[in-house]
Amino acid sequence: MVKPILTDKTVRTYPPNPHLPTRPRIKMPFQTIYTSGTGMLGMEKKLNVVSNNLANTETTAYKKQRVNFEDLYYDNLRYPGSQDVSGEFTATGIAIGVGTRVTSVQANFAQGASTATERDLDVMIAGEGFFRVLDPLTNEIFYTRAGNLSVNENGLLVVGSAHTGRPLDPAITIPAGTKKIQIDAAGGLHSVENNLVNPELFEQLQLATFINPEGLLRVGENLYRESIASGPPIEGLPGRENFGIIEQGYLEGSNVSPVIELIDMITSQRAYELNSKSTQTGDQMLQTVISIKR
Repeated sequence: MVKPILTDKTVRTYPPNPHLPTRPRIKMPFQTIYTSGTGMLGMEKKLNVVSNNLANTETTAYKKQRVNFEDLYYDNLRYPGSQDVSGEFTATGIAIGVGTRVTSVQANFAQGASTATERDLDVMIAGEGFFRVLDPLTNEIFYTRAGNLSVNENGLLVVGSAHTGRPLDPAITIPAGTKKIQIDAAGGLHSVENNLVNPELFEQLQLATFINPEGLLRVGENLYRESIASGPPIEGLPGRENFGIIEQGYLEGSNVSPVIELIDMITSQRAYELNSKSTQTGDQMLQTVISIKR
């Protein structure tokens, strides 16, 4: 059977892509308005994420986030491989995109800068790992990298917070009368008396890692919750296998770079303005068409 020759004036008979939904064509200038609108919505979400990063520049162990974008469906006016007037197959087609959208917001779990505090109960995880904590109100297990620890009225080691005292899990009890504590790189707790370190451990810190830490659910207050995407926790001791070590007297700072975030904020703002200009241009084109009708 002889294949029909397609021209720009011929009704296209090339079979549509089965993976693309059948939908009505969006014509100019409406397409311009809708397309630039998706760009404005995407830039708004990115600005929100950048603003949150900047707001948490001084948050202990905060991990910055990044917005990823993807393009949307394409209006294929002419498919690649169509036949031209001479019967030859074209090398390219005519495809007009209809905008963008946010595909994900990823967390960057790179190590934050260390800050010396010279406080016995301030600890930092140098490397991979999370502290496991128990919420006393819901009995839920959360995970955190914030090592600003304190002792509650029951002698339990808890994450320092004025809102909710969440003890470490497994629970670590500080013996009554203990004046000074030394925490070694392996997470072992030793009592110190008269400047002499007791070689015997009275407690042991434990850590947890995840095969996909980016899949952890952020719940605020420096806490993360396990999810299907993160996988189950892998528990172990500091300094062993893939677990980081413990640094006493230090806190991990935020890994946000204010300079980079400010650059992202400026570029996002300019992109938002450009999309706004495209919307105005589409509106002016529509107004011109209406005025011709009049």
